[in-house]
Amino acid sequence: MDTKKLFSLEGRVALVTGGSKNIGRMIAEGFLAQGAKVYISSRKADVCDAVAAELGPNCHSLPQDVSSVAGCKALAAAFAEKEPTLDILVNNAGAAWGAPFEDFPETGWDKVMDLNVKSPFFLTQALYPQLKAAASRDHPAKVINITSIDGIRLNPWDTFSYHASKSSLIYLTRRMAARLVVDQINVTSIAPGAFASDMNRAARDHGDAVAKNIPNKRIGKPEDMAAAAIFLASDAGNYVVGDTITVDGGVAHANIGTPSIDVD
Repeated sequence: MDTKKLFSLEGRVALVTGGSKNIGRMIAEGFLAQGAKVYISSRKADVCDAVAAELGPNCHSLPQDVSSVAGCKALAAAFAEKEPTLDILVNNAGAAWGAPFEDFPETGWDKVMDLNVKSPFFLTQALYPQLKAAASRDHPAKVINITSIDGIRLNPWDTFSYHASKSSLIYLTRRMAARLVVDQINVTSIAPGAFASDMNRAARDHGDAVAKNIPNKRIGKPEDMAAAAIFLASDAGNYVVGDTITVDGGVAHANIGTPSIDVD
């Protein structure tokens, strides 16, 4: 058994949505460190371009808003102009919304459900030819959906559509996996807990306080997120299909409640 190259991504091509900051950037940097060619996408072209330049010559910017089916198709078309195959797709772009039950608006429901559930499905569908072209029995193509521990357990915030969207995406991951595995495309998900980010301002701004409620007694580090994504994307994860890996220091499965997002 040769395990020396199990975690290598040399020669692989990856696309990470929401890849210019936060969890998406952590994953993109991890992939780059393992030798992948990485395309990052985000809504703001100037930010996406600047981050790609900062991350080096193997990182390329493909700015696009993927909150609509049209946007998903546009990103897939732009990618197809650059590459004939796609080894790794990370559906990371997401949104959250918080409001009291009595006042929760339709806009807060639709925005979150569209970006968090509909877009991962339709972007994967649009990139299916490139994923299938990259896939083989020895080296499956990979689709990694970024879900949340809030799809597994409740947080104390009134984030109704966020909870619904992330639990939906966890189950959608399983359904997509059952279909795409026949094409040697493995679909999995990562459910992060408390990582410092714009969406998780509690962890970003009050990390020490949040850490007290985490069994591991710290918030997540970029290396924690990168490691999980590298495992699933590389040959090390070739026999993992349809599963959701929690990366949360023990919160979800130790049944200890702590906010994983902080929404105004």
